Amino acid sequence: MNKVLIIDDEELIRQLFADILKANGFSTIEASNGQDAIETFRKQRPVAVTLDLKMPYMNGAEIMLELKKIDPDIPVIIVTAFGDIPTAVESIKLGAYDFIVKPPKTDRLVFTLKRAIEKLELERSVKRLNNAVDTSLEWSLGWSEGMKKIIEQVKQVAWSDFSIIIQGETGTGKTFIARTIHNLSKRADKPFITVDISVIPETLVESELFGYEKGAFTGADKKRPGFFEIANGGTILIDEMENMSPYVQSKLLSVAEEKKIYPLGSSRPVDVDVRIIAATNTDIRKNVIEKKFREDLFYRLGEFIITLPALRERVLDIPFLAQKFLSEAGEELNKNMREISEEALNLLMRDSWRGNVRELKNVIRRAVLLSEDSVIRPENLEFLLEERADNEGASPMLSLKEISSLASRDVEAKAIRQALALTKGNKSKAALTLRIDYKTLLTKIKEYNIMEIIP
Repeated sequence: MNKVLIIDDEELIRQLFADILKANGFSTIEASNGQDAIETFRKQRPVAVTLDLKMPYMNGAEIMLELKKIDPDIPVIIVTAFGDIPTAVESIKLGAYDFIVKPPKTDRLVFTLKRAIEKLELERSVKRLNNAVDTSLEWSLGWSEGMKKIIEQVKQVAWSDFSIIIQGETGTGKTFIARTIHNLSKRADKPFITVDISVIPETLVESELFGYEKGAFTGADKKRPGFFEIANGGTILIDEMENMSPYVQSKLLSVAEEKKIYPLGSSRPVDVDVRIIAATNTDIRKNVIEKKFREDLFYRLGEFIITLPALRERVLDIPFLAQKFLSEAGEELNKNMREISEEALNLLMRDSWRGNVRELKNVIRRAVLLSEDSVIRPENLEFLLEERADNEGASPMLSLKEISSLASRDVEAKAIRQALALTKGNKSKAALTLRIDYKTLLTKIKEYNIMEIIP
């Protein structure tokens, strides 16, 4: 039952209000002065307050400000005489929900309170939802300042119908962000369709996007809807947007502006209501400047632009994401994984992660597979050192000094062997590769007893 605090120094007014409210399904508590009101409010936590403006010791405005310090959202309805209306209006500016005139009409009092309580419940529901969304997105994306900015942008734009461009390197999570925006939008119960332009032959892009009629071309033995028609009412994600041909760009611009599609072989337009999200792993503005992408289409699709940072630009998210992926991989592979050692974590944090979050996830998954107990250690990441050396054609991802400070002796020895193998036994080049002096390399070779591998 909704509890209302009645604050008035006149007992007859308090009793009148209490009788009216109880008859309409409310419960009531009362206070005759400011000090009692504040103490009662703190202990009882009502869902609304009626407050007389003229009170002894503390006036109504002062009491309201004290109550708002305890609960900024509490709706306060000012009770006032006709002559106090200007003051009541000022109280609304200070945070009161509304005012009613003494003696109150029953319908007016009840309606005002019900509306105030509904507004409070709605605001608190929105806060709970926002907190849940923040927690969910932070758990998926990370807690760095860069990702907090992205999360805020997602929340701001999701409920709108803005067309969006999401740009970022491969593996940064563009598809995840697009799907999240769809799930938070008013279209959430409608289709979410992903189209990767780069994998569709150019000759088929138009028919795949807009559909075709029976007999439109050789082999078209029946009518087929395109992705836009399938996504009607929902969201379509066009991935690798930079790969669209000029012709398809012009057709997409027409669809975005007119909200109509023309299936191949048809002279009749089909109305579509689709929110367009486009994704690219390039800086699309550069493509516009170089005349590789239509400027008018860029402005039409880019009503809101989200740029996802590379993982190397938010290193503080790596420990969190690595632990998250550790839990997921442990569950997938039925292994009780506990932690990533500090040495292994330092190796992960010093990597450039060209494949971004997707690559980190794959690396952790592979390391879990290789782990012989519940902890990922540097030796479980040796494959990462090997791949970096192979891909870069010269040096391991870290200098030997960095490796020595982070990893086990086995990993350090492994790095020296890799450098010697890459340089075909040339110790001078190997020393340069490892960023150490020649004398130190000779000492390390002797220390690890790896002379025999040198031609």
